[in-house]
Amino acid sequence: MALNAAALDTRIKATVASTMYDMTRVNANGYFDSEDSEEARYAKKQSLNTLRTEEYRKGEYSRGGGCVPLPVPEDAPFFVKDYSEYYKGRCYHKRSLNSNDGWNSIGCMSFMNQPILKYSNEIRSAVLIVHGEKAHSYYFGKDAYENMIKDSKYTSNKELLTIPGAVHTDLYDNLDVIPFDKIQKFFEENGVG
Repeated sequence: MALNAAALDTRIKATVASTMYDMTRVNANGYFDSEDSEEARYAKKQSLNTLRTEEYRKGEYSRGGGCVPLPVPEDAPFFVKDYSEYYKGRCYHKRSLNSNDGWNSIGCMSFMNQPILKYSNEIRSAVLIVHGEKAHSYYFGKDAYENMIKDSKYTSNKELLTIPGAVHTDLYDNLDVIPFDKIQKFFEENGVG
């Protein structure tokens, strides 16, 4: 969302996207692009639209389910463990959707048809993308950076900063790995602050 705002709003001087998620891509293509086909998207749309109709009739939304309760099963993917340890553990909150029942089941449906990063290569202001090397979501940041500088005249003020060994949630609250000095310097060098 931050990169999309930077592509739209010419008043923005500098943008930092830390441990970013491409919500349009993950909703349209699944994790790691594992559902990137017209047939897979159509099946997902059919299922979600059937649910939409059912929920309209009932007059209430269903929830997609929050993170897996602790302790997480051993055979769960690492990113599921990572999220669960964060949202169900150290940062649990009784009102957090991710800590509890999750978002509305159909809440992210509209992302499937919105390529929000389409004009990111037209961003003229400075952009710093910070991502953990071991984050399951690293490909979002890496690909967003590559698309932002591809066929662009505005590359000298763009940077992808990869944090060695960091996972997705490390950049939420791990004070030992969040590059606060680098972020502050980036904003100062680009006329913010």
